[in-house]
Amino acid sequence: MKIRYCSKCLFPETKPDLFFDENGVCSACISAELKNQNIDWNQRERDFYSIIEHYRLPKKEIGYDCLIPVSGGKDSTYQAYFMKEVCGLNPLCVCFETTSLTEIGQKNLDNISKMGIDLIYFKKNYDVYKKMVIESFRRVGDEMWPNHIGIFTVPVNIAFKFKIPLIIWGENPQQEYGGPNLESVKNNILNRKWLEEFGGLLGNRIQDMVGVEGLTEKDLTPYYYPSDEEINKIGVTGLFLGSYFYWDARKQLEIVKEHGFSVKEDGPVEGTYTNYENLDEKMHGLHDYLKYVKYGFGRATDHACIDIRNNRISRSEGIELVKKYDGKYPIDSINEFVKYSGLDISEIDEIIDSYTNPFIFKQGSNGEFIRDDNGNLVKNFEIE
Repeated sequence: MKIRYCSKCLFPETKPDLFFDENGVCSACISAELKNQNIDWNQRERDFYSIIEHYRLPKKEIGYDCLIPVSGGKDSTYQAYFMKEVCGLNPLCVCFETTSLTEIGQKNLDNISKMGIDLIYFKKNYDVYKKMVIESFRRVGDEMWPNHIGIFTVPVNIAFKFKIPLIIWGENPQQEYGGPNLESVKNNILNRKWLEEFGGLLGNRIQDMVGVEGLTEKDLTPYYYPSDEEINKIGVTGLFLGSYFYWDARKQLEIVKEHGFSVKEDGPVEGTYTNYENLDEKMHGLHDYLKYVKYGFGRATDHACIDIRNNRISRSEGIELVKKYDGKYPIDSINEFVKYSGLDISEIDEIIDSYTNPFIFKQGSNGEFIRDDNGNLVKNFEIE
């Protein structure tokens, strides 16, 4: 038995929330076809401008027209640029502090405020967050789990506190990377339902962290999504910008570079072949590697699939990039995680192995996972 791969891109059937049609084409590629052929983007643009006019404050009224969650990455920088410079709104940007910020990440965050935009930088309780990082690494195999909670809950909570009803998110992940059905692909709103279904919670909820190392509900205050009553009181609505304008990260990258955004100049980011994404976090390579051991594909596959769908590379070229960059043991990220968590490498590797999929990766007679001369896992199947 072999893993089935999409006939157009490189996504495997092991990817969560992915489906294939009768021709072996995955939902992400089906979505790309809808983007290219079935969507009237001129009408979508008119719809968007009509929506934001409803939220635009009168010129003499003090306040913010919208809120934009930002990381300092290319996408959120583009969102900030677009809402201010193209739409003429007065946005408030909100950043939930990542686990271990890089120098270039700090530079790109600072650049957003230099673009003439107010930015709130939410620094989390270090001890509370660290306890969740270590627990989520052990419990669900994702050391970035509390970050994925915070980036969605903190901006919404601040929108409620500031009484800002419109939140602008970036790409629709189900539209760009595939979803469990076409309804998820067509969805243009990010709300509590979306967070619980697609927000990377991995079956774990913030309530499940109560009691971990003495954590209380009050300790976890920032990580709770506002109640439906609070949301309805202000009328907070979160829209995907990518549902209204054709999302092309590489084209948008060129725009934000003209407005001060910096990329990694000394080579690609760990785990992929690009130099413009996941620049803010020192340990993101570990997060991507954990996805690789669970599902058999990593960040290089994500990027290659996008480039294939946008006709920048062929499928065969994508396969070569994936073979070269995907699934390499993330030495830099692991070393950073050792310093941050206090865990030693043997314990970290043991936890990683506990999440490694034995159907995808070869094992020896004693159940140990087989690695090549470079220390990388050996697959049972090669991509075709």
